[in-house]
Amino acid sequence: MSFAICFVCTGNICRSPMAESVFRARVADAGLDGLVVVDSAGTGGWHEGDGADHRTVSVLRANGYESGHVARQFHAGWFERLDLVIALDEGHLRELRRLAPTEADAAKVRLLRSYDPAVRGDLDVPDPYYGGMDGFEECLEMVETASEGLLSAVREIVEERAA
Repeated sequence: MSFAICFVCTGNICRSPMAESVFRARVADAGLDGLVVVDSAGTGGWHEGDGADHRTVSVLRANGYESGHVARQFHAGWFERLDLVIALDEGHLRELRRLAPTEADAAKVRLLRSYDPAVRGDLDVPDPYYGGMDGFEECLEMVETASEGLLSAVREIVEERAA
């Protein structure tokens, strides 16, 4: 049985597709392909069916990540099949926990930067949408750093399941 994880931001065109691409690459590099399923969604459906923001695609490609993506909205019914729901900021965390049908589902929701041991205080990945390319590059750095800790946590769970 695979471990399923979904990254969630507001519109699913900037932060969450970036996190999905980065984490999928980390999973593949760790040899966990097939054991970990990675996707993303938005808390809202404004961009459903759209590709990722062109700046997200540009930053991902410039750093060697794949960037194929179609935006979609997160639905409460997905909690049943997901092991972990990763919010990109506190607003997403609150909204996802309110949407969770059970306490156990609400407990599946975590902030991405909570997996970065060097971060103290604000755990949000700032929304780069209304800024320039530097915001997208900063977002990628935060996602990459936190993805290392998240990968360690997921690997431990996957190994426990296999034992």
